Amino acid sequence: MIEIGGVAYSLDDPMVLVVLGGGGVVLLMLLLLILAVRAAGRAARASAPVLQHVSHLSHRVQGLSEGQERLAGGLHHVTEAQASSQTAMLELMERRLAEVQERMGESLHGSARRTARSLGELQERLQAIDKAQANITKLSGDVLSLQDILSNKQTRGAFGEIQLREIVGKALPADSFTLQATLSNGRRADCLIHMPQPPGPIVVDAKFPLEGYEALMQAEGKEMQARAAQAFRLSVRKHIRDIAARYIIEGETAEGALMFLPSEAVYAELHARFPEVVREGFEARVWIVSPTTCMATLNTLRAVLKDARMKEQAGAIRRELALLYGDVERLTGRVANLDRHFGQAARDIEEIKISADKAGRRAHRLDQFDFEEVEAPKIPVLRLGDPAE
Repeated sequence: MIEIGGVAYSLDDPMVLVVLGGGGVVLLMLLLLILAVRAAGRAARASAPVLQHVSHLSHRVQGLSEGQERLAGGLHHVTEAQASSQTAMLELMERRLAEVQERMGESLHGSARRTARSLGELQERLQAIDKAQANITKLSGDVLSLQDILSNKQTRGAFGEIQLREIVGKALPADSFTLQATLSNGRRADCLIHMPQPPGPIVVDAKFPLEGYEALMQAEGKEMQARAAQAFRLSVRKHIRDIAARYIIEGETAEGALMFLPSEAVYAELHARFPEVVREGFEARVWIVSPTTCMATLNTLRAVLKDARMKEQAGAIRRELALLYGDVERLTGRVANLDRHFGQAARDIEEIKISADKAGRRAHRLDQFDFEEVEAPKIPVLRLGDPAE
């Protein structure tokens, strides 16, 4: 390192090496000049060309000195520019670092807010899960209660009647059926649908025996399943015969009755594995229905009831239609009268417009003092009783 004019320069800098090389050349030239001056003392008069050459060399040395000064100034400017660039770079890096820190702070703050919100949502979901768990526990208790109900014959029959009541109440008008209706033979039907003749009132029975079906579902092994299937077949056949004997009364009820099954699974099992029992029900005019097919059947019966009631009210409908026809005729006559009045009013308005135009023209003439063209108006003489009045 060397220091020139208060500025430090590195010896491995190319510009410094160039300057040092130029200084060495200058020193060498000065040395040669001194030697030449010493030799000039002996041959001053004979070395005029050498003196001229030395003068020329001195000018060259002076030019090199000036170039060295300019080079030193340039190095100084370069040093200042480099220092200013470093300062600007440091300021830029500080600003960028501050921006990065600010963004990191905002990001961390946003992450904290999102984390807090997520924790709140998680807590709400945990509360919802707790409520669902409580509902599941309650539902498990309800399922056990339902199993207890279905395990008892009397409560199971009451459950089937309640289910039938809900279906019939949604499908039919309230005055079209009776629950727990007593027939002439003393038997009490779960539901009696008041259909017109024919076919007549239809009985719906909801006391289906589920013991055989439960035994069939719980049977293990082919032999036990075969015995359970035979027992289920016999119980269903007996129930079909009982319904036909108790609820199909000639002259009082329809020629058929409905056997309501409170379970779609029992209905599907019966039709899939015991089709001969279903055919026996058809022969006995006992129609087996499930909750779904019972709703469809009741909707069909509702349409029949509606049609029958429409036929009962046909006379009243005809009378109302006749009265409506008379009202329409009177309305037509009154519309014609109103149209005639409107036509007369339109003609009156047209005549009023003509009179107004004439009065306007006469007023314009009077305003212009044009009395010569004004004719004496012809005033009609009206007599008493004249229709023009």
